[in-house]
Amino acid sequence: MSQPLEFDPIERAGQLWTRTWPDEPPEVYDAMRAVTSIMRAHQILLAELDNMLRPHGITFSRYEALVLLVHSRAGALPLSKIGERLQVHATSVTNVVDRLEAAGLVRREPNPRDGRGTLAVITDDGRAVAAKATEQLNGARFGLAALDGAELAQVFAVLRTLRVGAGDFATQEAETQDVETHATVSRAAG
Repeated sequence: MSQPLEFDPIERAGQLWTRTWPDEPPEVYDAMRAVTSIMRAHQILLAELDNMLRPHGITFSRYEALVLLVHSRAGALPLSKIGERLQVHATSVTNVVDRLEAAGLVRREPNPRDGRGTLAVITDDGRAVAAKATEQLNGARFGLAALDGAELAQVFAVLRTLRVGAGDFATQEAETQDVETHATVSRAAG
């Protein structure tokens, strides 16, 4: 990692933003800082998580696929279901499964329920890698050790609201869980 900057470039960009567009409401300034911070945090976390997972021979996207298979009833899912649950394009799923298969962590099998479909099936080696990687990620709090429990709950709640607003998942479930999340955040902050 390179040396840290001596200033916050996102804050600096925000100052320049308000100078360049002084007639915009403060929410625009805050939105620019927030989205830029989210994008930078994504870069930081993905690099850190991939670095932690490198000794296991996987990336975070491959880890997500392995864990999804670990949690499935039979340790197998159709490739289309993996894409749906991970919310990624079919091409990305194919690439992830190709790499996991080449590493011996999953194997492909014909889907007995769909003659044209293919299942990704986790192997014993895949389960072992997923378990070791999960232990390491849990120990590092998935790269978020700088945040305490209340802050983690707040980040999740705020980003969940953003996801619901974007139609990321069914809102009936979201409304029920939002009440539960709010209660959890309130207790944690309280």
